[in-house]
Amino acid sequence: MDIENMNIWCWLIPLLVGAICGILGYLLGSRGDTTIDNSADLKLLEDKNLRLQADLDACNKKATATSTNLAASAASFAAGAAIASIPFDAAAAKAAIGKTIKQDDLKVVEGIGPKIEGMFKEAGIKTWKALSDSSVADCQKVLDGGGKRYQVHDPASWPMQSKMAYEGKWKELSKWQDEHDHGKL
Repeated sequence: MDIENMNIWCWLIPLLVGAICGILGYLLGSRGDTTIDNSADLKLLEDKNLRLQADLDACNKKATATSTNLAASAASFAAGAAIASIPFDAAAAKAAIGKTIKQDDLKVVEGIGPKIEGMFKEAGIKTWKALSDSSVADCQKVLDGGGKRYQVHDPASWPMQSKMAYEGKWKELSKWQDEHDHGKL
């Protein structure tokens, strides 16, 4: 090989590589220059946000009115007025569930067995009404009090199921339990 030819190649190869890299860099860099106009989507989302805010305000007004009515009901109850309870219909319960049901039997709720029922009764939750008024967090506290073996249970649906039992919605309860695997939401 000739020294003069080698000297040309030492300059020509880096020059070609640099030119190719410059062209590729320009082409790749120019792709990011396109701007997308999202103003229409932003306007739709702002409108949706306004509608949701209006719905929230309406719900808050309704909740305030409901809490006012509840306070008035509680005051009238304290004054001696009797609140009618929902009567228990054992025949309807048996027809829908397929077995004899005793009033306020917490084992009707899918996921609650005899030991968990005992834990709830010790915690003061003895009726379907009391369980339906309990929060999921309260139910979890009762389970946590039983130790690690009860922490695997998921009480997320228990207040809802007990509310159906309390209100005598036996067909709905049976259908819900059939559709859900072991009482899980």
